[in-house]
Amino acid sequence: MEGRSWVRLTIGASLFGHGLVRLPKLTAFHAQLMGEFKASILPGVLVSVCGYALPFAELVTGVLLLAGALTRAAAVAGALVMIVLVFGATSIEHFNVIGEQLVHAIFLAAVVAFRGHNKYSVDHLLAGRRSPTV
Repeated sequence: MEGRSWVRLTIGASLFGHGLVRLPKLTAFHAQLMGEFKASILPGVLVSVCGYALPFAELVTGVLLLAGALTRAAAVAGALVMIVLVFGATSIEHFNVIGEQLVHAIFLAAVVAFRGHNKYSVDHLLAGRRSPTV
């Protein structure tokens, strides 16, 4: 397997893992997030929606990246999640976690940049089936 696939698999595993561990304790995760963002400038309803949606977004994005399915769309969705997380962390002055979120964003940008070289993926398999036979 080539290194470009490792980039996709690594970021996919990270996002999948984040979503997977949060879903079974969604109510507790939501409550913790609401507590952390009490003093934030962000409206409570926005924080609440993000608290419930984030684990699902992470899980689905991670699954798609692991499979290499809809790779570009999944990486863009993951990047949008990272933008939301960076903005949220900034709003409560949790600057220490922003570096980790930026690393995720760099990996996601690399996934988009290398997506044409993604031999070991559902996208590659489907592209092969769509190619006309000569």
